[in-house]
Amino acid sequence: MNTFDRSLYLRYSDALSHPCDHSHAVFSFFSENADINVVHPFNKLEGVEGYLSNFVRPLQEAFEGLYRRDDIFMSGQFEGQKWISCTGYYVGRFAQDWIGLKATGTLSYLRYGEFHRIEDRKVVESYIFIDIPEFMIACNQWPLSIGPGLSRGYTGLIQGPASRDGVIVNDCDPAEGQRSYQLVTDMLACLATKNEAWRPYWHENMMWYGPGAFGSFVGVDEFASFQVPFESQFERWSGGSMNNGLTRHFTRFGERDYTCSGGWPSLTGINVKPFLGQGPTKERIFMRVCDWWRRENDLLVENWVFVDVPHLLLQLDYDVFKETNIQLQI
Repeated sequence: MNTFDRSLYLRYSDALSHPCDHSHAVFSFFSENADINVVHPFNKLEGVEGYLSNFVRPLQEAFEGLYRRDDIFMSGQFEGQKWISCTGYYVGRFAQDWIGLKATGTLSYLRYGEFHRIEDRKVVESYIFIDIPEFMIACNQWPLSIGPGLSRGYTGLIQGPASRDGVIVNDCDPAEGQRSYQLVTDMLACLATKNEAWRPYWHENMMWYGPGAFGSFVGVDEFASFQVPFESQFERWSGGSMNNGLTRHFTRFGERDYTCSGGWPSLTGINVKPFLGQGPTKERIFMRVCDWWRRENDLLVENWVFVDVPHLLLQLDYDVFKETNIQLQI
């Protein structure tokens, strides 16, 4: 990816790192008719005006002193298209109700992960993940129980890379990015295997930073104690890295020792056991998922994961926003 596209995001990121009206930065970054997709309950938003009026401005009104910080930023190409991706936190005081959640009046963190496709020096397509369940849990407003059989991992503020080098501002050796990409691609092909063939790709003390409703885990054995039962709750798994006609990665690329991917949806399976206290429905469900991975040498050591859990639960006949009496105006 050329340096202009990298600087395009860095200017945008710098503007959003200060508490101010972010409208001008949004207009400068996105094409007027950009295809912008945000997790449920926002979903598909119409162009930059739809994104501003339905997401950005309400968020700024709800969070006093709102700014955001990137923990990872990277750029690359996928199937001939230019992409940038980033993940980090919005930070501010939760001063006014937002999407029906009651303001706490306290410092709050809202985790985001974003992917933007670039054409003619503008964003034309975006997929924006927000970990709303993590935020709801922090506010004590998550309607589902947290405990054995549901979410038993750590839920709370998630750190950026232990190496403190996740924001990549300079061009890198493409061979290192390809090495990272191939390691993750090979690992993904081994998921949902009876012999846990994915294990050799991970460091023994790896960190898996999962979405709020799933929880986060340290160590490959602890992660397996979540991953294996999770896989068993669905049959006929298929993922975005496979040519399955049901799901696809809208992007997947590596840069330096990082790799990212995302799909809308990315995973699919038939729900055959209770999941998050719901079901089984015996129906095929689809998961919007994105990831960032960091490797050290030839092993994966950290993995940041988003799943659009409210959208997933809706397919299991559970509406988290209805359960919390949220009245949405989107």
